[in-house]
Amino acid sequence: MFERLPSNWMLTIKSIGYWFWLIPVLGIPMSYHASLRGEYSNAWPWLVVLVVFGVIPVLDFIIGRDSANPDEAVQVPHMEQQGYYRLLSLAAVPALLGMLAWAGWVFVNNETWNWIGQLGWVLSVGTVTGSIGITVAHELIHKDPPPEQNAGGLLLAAVCYGGFKIEHVRGHHVHVSTPEDASSSRYGQSLYAFLPRAYLHNFLNAWKLEAERLKRKGLPALHWRNELIGWYALSALFLLGFTLALGWLGALFFIAQSLIAFTLLEIVNYVEHYGLHRRKLDNGRYERTNPTHSWNSNFLLTNLFLFHLQRHSDHHAYAKRRYQVLRHFADSPQLPNGYAGMIVLALFPPLWRTVMDPRVRAYYAGEEHQLSDSQLTRS
Repeated sequence: MFERLPSNWMLTIKSIGYWFWLIPVLGIPMSYHASLRGEYSNAWPWLVVLVVFGVIPVLDFIIGRDSANPDEAVQVPHMEQQGYYRLLSLAAVPALLGMLAWAGWVFVNNETWNWIGQLGWVLSVGTVTGSIGITVAHELIHKDPPPEQNAGGLLLAAVCYGGFKIEHVRGHHVHVSTPEDASSSRYGQSLYAFLPRAYLHNFLNAWKLEAERLKRKGLPALHWRNELIGWYALSALFLLGFTLALGWLGALFFIAQSLIAFTLLEIVNYVEHYGLHRRKLDNGRYERTNPTHSWNSNFLLTNLFLFHLQRHSDHHAYAKRRYQVLRHFADSPQLPNGYAGMIVLALFPPLWRTVMDPRVRAYYAGEEHQLSDSQLTRS
């Protein structure tokens, strides 16, 4: 629908469309108020989940892709300096934290829902904190200014996944698409085999990386300058606040939405790197990361919701680029739908492999030994 529009038009459309992140955030209070007025009160709390994972994949197909890239010489330097795009991402932080606190109050105090409505509410809130919250956090922790770094860490602490701030930048981006990276899913590996290792690796490797950093400074791992201690302490304060304000149900809500949010993050990791790897060179080292080492998804609608996160190939090749100037590379491996649709597909391993395994094999056509030697797992 938009693929043939001039690049300048698309850049203008997207500069406004990035505000779409507000739609799922505002969908939380909208679904609550609708449940109070409608006879299907226990169905409305599921609204955000159903729209994100049911409606948006269909709309991605209908609306189509966006192949517009900004001009590197003229537009990129200007766009990267525009405070508008930075303000847009930072504005999501108070909105998300306010939504989270209010949603916890609703979970505890709304007596019109049974357990079905409560489950839908927690899943919807976790979907928002996982999709919008962690996406914004991901954008911010890759940037150098301390306000952005701290805002990203704050959002991660709000879902009990502060280790991601360390492990993602200093671990995943270094070892992406190699056997050393637990966040890069292997060919033939099911989502359910991938998740436990990803959870554990994120936590343990973050501590290892931070301990190594402190050791170089002559400091022990258990030191106040250990960044992880601060972020996990902040998560504990969030939990304490929910508990004191809302009781044990408030604590349950906070933990549950956190679990949903960081699980959604790891499912996206599974989707972004499935079966792809950096080839091992004759000297035993891996080739440098480039745009062919991550799955790209250029569907316009989901890219607007997720601050161009789906242009993941460019992000891994050039991690410091801001979301508004990430590029589409036609020669990167391409996903057949946006992230929402691919997440649903990943939940059903036989369907996932039916769709994705032929694409991986096509990518390695002529060098299948790379696939069998480095990636083949059956789990």
